[in-house]
Amino acid sequence: MKFLNVVAMVGLASALPAKVVQVEETVALEARQSATTRNELTNGSSSGCPRVIFIYARGTTESGNMGDGEGPAIADALEAQYGASQVWVQGIGSPYNADLLSNLLPSGTSSAAISEAVRLYNLANTKCPNAAIVTGGYSQGAAVLSGSLGGLSATVKEQVKGAVLFGNTRNQQNSGRIPNYPTERTQIYCEEGDLVCEGTLVILPPHFEYLDEAQNEAPRFLITRIG
Repeated sequence: MKFLNVVAMVGLASALPAKVVQVEETVALEARQSATTRNELTNGSSSGCPRVIFIYARGTTESGNMGDGEGPAIADALEAQYGASQVWVQGIGSPYNADLLSNLLPSGTSSAAISEAVRLYNLANTKCPNAAIVTGGYSQGAAVLSGSLGGLSATVKEQVKGAVLFGNTRNQQNSGRIPNYPTERTQIYCEEGDLVCEGTLVILPPHFEYLDEAQNEAPRFLITRIG
């Protein structure tokens, strides 16, 4: 991240509109998409493991532990594919606070946030070693994944079948990949004109244009990886 661009990001933060998920199907779908907090992994029992566990890191200042757009959209698509009872959805929450200033840290987020992500991946393995783990992150959340996935044990890393990143704030710094995580399991979405993908903290409108990928391309990729 370039420190000189922080002023631009801070100035924009208070003016940025909340992203709205367009819901046009059923009341049940509307209820799921409004769930900005999901904790099925932490609350679930190992006696009732699902086929899929989806772990997601929201972007800076987004609400709950899932955020308002990309995370819930992917969760909906996975539940539609496998059935809600066969998908646990888990947002990465405190001590990942998705605060603005953590973007300035060397990893693009806090070490505590990265440690919490690692804890959740390990918890998924401990509770449900036969479930397919898939994961995603938006903006600072992409930095959380970039800092955590490569440090997992070989066993847990093998269980994480796929990762999707949107508006990745570590894209340029990590040469368009997640360090020490297989590229064939990774899909990174960077809209043309989204300057955070180019190593800056300049926030422009393209940074808020990933919902279509989250509703379509990204879940299709994860479903392919799950099999």
